[in-house]
Amino acid sequence: MFVVARWRATGEFPSSLLPGGDDRAFVQDLVYTVVRRLRPLRRVLGEFVKKWPKGELEDLLYVGAAQILYMPDVPDFAAVNETVAAAKMCENPSIAKVVNGVLRNLIRHRDELKLGTELETFPSAIAKRWVARFGEENAEKLAAWHNTPAETFLARRDGSFVSLERGTRVADVSGYAEGDFIVQDPSTATAVKLLDPKPGERILDACAAPGGKTVQIAWRGAAVTACEVNPRRRMRLVENLSRLKLDVDVISAIPSPSESSRRFDKILVDAPCSNTGVFRRRPDARWSWSADKLAALAKLQAQILDSVVPLLSPGGKLVYSTCSNEPEENSGAVEAFLARHPDFAMEASEESLPFETGRDGAFSAALVRKI
Repeated sequence: MFVVARWRATGEFPSSLLPGGDDRAFVQDLVYTVVRRLRPLRRVLGEFVKKWPKGELEDLLYVGAAQILYMPDVPDFAAVNETVAAAKMCENPSIAKVVNGVLRNLIRHRDELKLGTELETFPSAIAKRWVARFGEENAEKLAAWHNTPAETFLARRDGSFVSLERGTRVADVSGYAEGDFIVQDPSTATAVKLLDPKPGERILDACAAPGGKTVQIAWRGAAVTACEVNPRRRMRLVENLSRLKLDVDVISAIPSPSESSRRFDKILVDAPCSNTGVFRRRPDARWSWSADKLAALAKLQAQILDSVVPLLSPGGKLVYSTCSNEPEENSGAVEAFLARHPDFAMEASEESLPFETGRDGAFSAALVRKI
């Protein structure tokens, strides 16, 4: 309940608020279920309260109702008892009676409730975009994909990806301390495949944190310079590289042409984006999405792409990638770049649509600078 309350109050990433310990996996499932199903939870709970609750009571009802309606492995009595127990620890413990009454009433009438479609769990603006682009059936499949708990994959040095058994702590996996793997979804492999790093090549990873692609490039023997402007994310990048015992030059800003002693053979721009391809892993991102934010991101992506052009050698390769499925950030961004830079040509592009690939949504394009 406290994680849900903090997220709703501050907008912080739920993943950063989760506790450690043996209960982390369950707490994450519960919190992410609330975040994903917030719209139907609000609508259903509204049928069982005379006046819409606020503060701790609202958060408690979300947590209890999420378990009853969407987590069948949790017995009803446990969902009610644990939520009531949490209510008794609140500033106003009398709300425990309200929580108990509403949740038990919810259980009694559960079979009569209409929870709606998967697509209805998303903001209307996103749902309309998906239906317009993919059609009703595929849009519903896409929404269903993003409403399922995400698998955790480990990327290994040999280029393979291994699915981690649910509930297993990454730090407990054999080889963690030795740096044998990094956590990363298979959809990320496309950008590295298109980049095609070779031993000894000088490569710039322009938006590097948390470092998954940086690591895969370094594993292939390239000399990598990893740039990350955000201090907190840069610290995480350095920690990951240290665990994997990789010698990578980490910088805090994209260098100017005058600062770079020579140009890079290849550049990767894994751009900041709207995260619409990874709503399964970032369920909170759906609630901060907007058309204005999308337009601002597209502008930022263009600025980053333009800033690295002077750093690329003639005949060099620039790979642009996102974890988005929005055309403005993907094909549209590439078309606009090529219009601004006629000395570049498209070599290849790939997009992962989750309802087709069974992997996270992602886009990558390889652009070659003409000699």
